[in-house]
Amino acid sequence: MVSVIIPAYNMQDYIAETLHSVLASDYAQLEVIVVDDGSTDHTADTVLGIAATDPRVRLLQQPNGGVCRARNHGISQARGEYILPVDADDLIAPWYISRAAEVLDARPEVKAVFCQGEFFGEKTGLWHVPDFSISLLARRNMLCVTALFRRADWQRVGGYCEEMQAREDWEFWLHILKDGGEVVRLPEVGLRYRIRNNSKRSHDRRQKSLVIKNLNARHPEFFERELGGPLRTHRSWSRALNALHRFFHPRTCIVSEAAAPKEERPYLTSFVKALPTFFLQGQGTLIKDGRNVLRVLSYHGQDYFVKSFAIPNLINRIVYGTFRKGKAQRSYEYAQWLRSHGIGSPEPVAWMSLKTLFFFSRSYYVSRPSACPFTAADLIETEGAPRRFSADDAPVLRAIGRTAARLHDLDCLHADFSRGNILFSTPDAEGHVGIELVDLNRLRFRPVSLADGLANLRERIPFSERQWQILSTAYTEARRTR
Repeated sequence: MVSVIIPAYNMQDYIAETLHSVLASDYAQLEVIVVDDGSTDHTADTVLGIAATDPRVRLLQQPNGGVCRARNHGISQARGEYILPVDADDLIAPWYISRAAEVLDARPEVKAVFCQGEFFGEKTGLWHVPDFSISLLARRNMLCVTALFRRADWQRVGGYCEEMQAREDWEFWLHILKDGGEVVRLPEVGLRYRIRNNSKRSHDRRQKSLVIKNLNARHPEFFERELGGPLRTHRSWSRALNALHRFFHPRTCIVSEAAAPKEERPYLTSFVKALPTFFLQGQGTLIKDGRNVLRVLSYHGQDYFVKSFAIPNLINRIVYGTFRKGKAQRSYEYAQWLRSHGIGSPEPVAWMSLKTLFFFSRSYYVSRPSACPFTAADLIETEGAPRRFSADDAPVLRAIGRTAARLHDLDCLHADFSRGNILFSTPDAEGHVGIELVDLNRLRFRPVSLADGLANLRERIPFSERQWQILSTAYTEARRTR
């Protein structure tokens, strides 16, 4: 079944003609849902009169909430596998739905089918639209709203964005197509698009700057990939303006080859490059908010832990920008080093640093979530509150001691070996406890004596004497064994 969705607001002069053009379709399995968006004229009465003679027509009514809310409402009540939005003053050809549905039936890789269009009303002539490309879609809305798509894709992207007050169909097509999929344009004229001086199309042109702002906020990773940065007010100049901006504000972005298959790596890279925008908008789940900020962001169904390091002082901005690796880069490389030597740390995914000329600015470190649900802080009793880890802590303490011994034997010292930077899992059936170390930018590579190692362990964690006895014994035994 194909569900035709027609939002209508004060369209009593046009809705009957539009409905008759849709009902003249030669496609058999058809339903038509008109969503009256709080009209104050006789739109609803006109629709009900037609519905009384044709059971394929249904009327839904809602308080005035805009075209996106009306479309979403209609689609949520639709029974069709395929959806065709039609504006309440436009007309379609009888063959359009059947020809478009044939394409979707035969080609699952196609996500949208539209047709040639022509203007009528206060402007006439063909609607000239270039051949589809995702790069061009990044700069202009080249698909009309009256295109056939799958209801499953509408569900996948969460429907039309109800915050968009103009060019909402552009945002919808970006959301559906930005991660792949083909578009087919039928060669014949199958849509007649009415032009009126007071039409929504005229209103949308006046909302250009707000539209661009909203698109950049919702799809920063897409514009990074296609335009090298945000969509600009002068849209056709976006790539050149972004390249000029990067000349004065260079960045380095490294994504692990193991983090994603080769064909998916450009998408993950664009996500990493868009991190400043995600953090500026406060997206994701906030884990820590301080000088450094930690958030969990989801992308393509995968959660990522992202740490945003604060802008360093002026001297370090020069040092990190010229001579020394930044904190994000060190965190990434040290995590790789630890894992290569059998010491646990969440899988490193990427790092990125930003500069202004030679001055270091912000940096970001990305890792996958840890497999360990507890931190060493969960082993510590605080006044008036029991510790979070209630099971026997001896296996955990011994595992922490052995991990520290392994680290120090490799001539490496964690200068911030604190309660929040030691993660652990509950013992498995064989008694094995998983240990992972985080906040790695303060690893120091030098010989570590037994005395220095014990001092490092006691420095930042207020364990009880019993706990220290267990941990230090395991640490000392492990080092002497080696």
